[in-house]
Amino acid sequence: MGDRGAGPLARYAFWYSRRHYGHVVEPTRVFAHHPLLLGGYGTLELAVERSDRVEPRLKALAELKAATMTGCEFCIDIGAKLGQDSGVSERQLREFLIYRESDAFSPLERLVIDFAAAMTRTPVDVPDDLFAQLREHFDDAQLVELTAGIATENFRARFNWAFGLGSEGFADGTPTPAAEAASA
Repeated sequence: MGDRGAGPLARYAFWYSRRHYGHVVEPTRVFAHHPLLLGGYGTLELAVERSDRVEPRLKALAELKAATMTGCEFCIDIGAKLGQDSGVSERQLREFLIYRESDAFSPLERLVIDFAAAMTRTPVDVPDDLFAQLREHFDDAQLVELTAGIATENFRARFNWAFGLGSEGFADGTPTPAAEAASA
């Protein structure tokens, strides 16, 4: 959907996308076809984005794991950029697929990535011992925030796959897990 003929909510979403990403991202254009869902989804995204009880770098690593497991090109692309903006290092992006063996990741970062992997599997398989380990580092509100971020990334990825939405060049020149997987 273009700006012409877009209702007030879609125009606002387009403005917001331009302001934050430099252009209107394709998922926003697709959602604009259904204003009620655009509003609901936008509210969820805003809540996840503005939640601040979990360190942004940890949330970015978790969401990037969900994106790589689902193979969402758009999500991996934007996730790598947002991850760097949140403090994920280039080395962590390069070594993301081998995070368990890499000393670029702390034990807590590995735990968070493992949780994202467990949540993203089909069917979901979060072992009790993994959740117990998370409880040692996060309170209930933080666990809800981390889990919501991962679940939202799974939603994004599956929505984008259904519409064939791919990379938009956010991570150009930045090593990404997708680029590494392709070169392996």
